[in-house]
Amino acid sequence: QVQLVESGGGLVQAGGSLRLSCAASGSIRRINAMGWYRQAPGKQRELVASITSGATTNYADSVRGRFTISGDNAKNTVYLQMNSLKPEDTAVFYCNANIQSQTLFTRSYWGQGTRVTVSS
Repeated sequence: QVQLVESGGGLVQAGGSLRLSCAASGSIRRINAMGWYRQAPGKQRELVASITSGATTNYADSVRGRFTISGDNAKNTVYLQMNSLKPEDTAVFYCNANIQSQTLFTRSYWGQGTRVTVSS
């Protein structure tokens, strides 16, 4: 079993900052990539940012330059530093990880989601 536990969401004013964390635990042999998705009310879930085990990053155009994804391999944790937040960033943010378990089976895992609300 693998679990992803997110933290760091909350309410912030426009222009403010938040830092999300996601820690993976359980029967982990290798983490291939981790990332953050978000889903705003009435919209589809979309990729925000991702990072591979080799530290290659990818960002949605809407957040590039404002958000920074980073990882701590020793802690199996990924972070999302969000600066210059806008009301349109309001969403539930989900952590995602592509993990090979100790049984050598690789699959995608999701966290439970953390809500980010940006007030204008």
